[in-house]
Amino acid sequence: MEKVRFGVVGTNFITDWMLAGAVQDSRFELAAVCSRTKERAEAFAARYDIPHIFTSLAEMAESDAIDAVYIATPNFRHADQSILCMSKGKHVLCEKPLASNAAEVRLMAEAAEKYGVTLMEAMKSTLTPNFRKLAENIGKAGKIRRYSSTYCQYSSRYDSFKSGNRVNTFDPACSNGSVMDIGVYTIYPMVVLFGAPDRIRASATLLSSGTDGQGSVIFGYADGMEASVAYSKISDSYLPSEIQGEDGTIIIDHISRMKHLSFIPRVTSGDADRRGETHQEDWTVLSDKDVYYHEVSEFISLVLAGKRESETNSLRNSLLTMEIVDEIRRQTGVVFPADGR
Repeated sequence: MEKVRFGVVGTNFITDWMLAGAVQDSRFELAAVCSRTKERAEAFAARYDIPHIFTSLAEMAESDAIDAVYIATPNFRHADQSILCMSKGKHVLCEKPLASNAAEVRLMAEAAEKYGVTLMEAMKSTLTPNFRKLAENIGKAGKIRRYSSTYCQYSSRYDSFKSGNRVNTFDPACSNGSVMDIGVYTIYPMVVLFGAPDRIRASATLLSSGTDGQGSVIFGYADGMEASVAYSKISDSYLPSEIQGEDGTIIIDHISRMKHLSFIPRVTSGDADRRGETHQEDWTVLSDKDVYYHEVSEFISLVLAGKRESETNSLRNSLLTMEIVDEIRRQTGVVFPADGR
C-alpha cells in the first residue's frame, strides 16, 4: 500500500488531536517533527516514535524523508511556512484558518499551482460523513430560507488573558481572535453549501488586545435566503445549528464536529394527527473513526491521486471564507499586523 510520509510543524494539542485521527488511516506515516527547540522536538518525537527531528523548517522542507507537511503553528505563520514547504515540492495540509487574510490565501494558492503540489485547509467538519449526508440530502428541506449556526466556547486561555498575560489566542500579532479561531467553523460550511453571500452585517465585542472576544454576523443572499452566525471565546453556548427550509429543518448538533444530524419535516396545517408533535428523522451516519481522520484521509487520497485540491475544502471555498472574514474584521475594527505585509 502506498503511504504518505508526513512531517508535522507545531507540537501543541491540535497536532495531538490530528494525529489521533491520522493513525487510523493505514496510508499515513509520521516521519518527522519540527519545533523551535530541540528539547520540545525530542519530547514529541519520543511520544510518537518519530524518526526525524528538525528545529529548522527550511531543513525539513528540503528533506527527502517526507512527502507532505501538516502545519499547526499560529495563524500568522501559515502562509509563509506553507509557501516555503510547497516551494520544495512538499504537499501541505494547513490548519484552519488557512491564512491571516485573503491576500495570503491567494499567494498560497498561486504557490500550489506553481509548484504542482496539493494544498488543503484542515477544516475537519465539512469532510465528516454527516456533512456529506447533509449536502446530499439538503434538497429534502425544500427551498432554503435560513442558515443559523452558533459556536461559543469559553477559552481555556481567557482567564489568563484577564489576569494581564499575553496569550496567542487573543493576540492580533498572531492573527487570532474569536472569528479566526472558531467563527470560521460557522462560516465555512455556509460557503460550501450556499456560496458567498451578497450582504454582510457584523458586530463584535473587542478586547483590550484589539482582537474580538465574540461576534455575530447576518448574511443576505440574492435568492432571499438569510444566514446568521454567532461565535464567542468568552462565553459558552449549547445551541445546535439549523438549516431551515420550506419543507423542513435540518438540525446539526455541533457545527465543528457534526456527530449527530437530524431532519424534522414540516407538519402541514391539515395534518391534525401530527399537529404539535415532532416527527424527527435521524440522519446521523455512525462512524468508528475519529473526527480528525476524515480530513487526513481526504488529503492523503488527493496526494496519491495527483489531485491539487479537494472538491469540498477547495481553495476557492477557503478564499471565499477568508474574504468574508476580512470583511467582518473590517466592519468590526479588528486589524492584524499581517494585513500590512
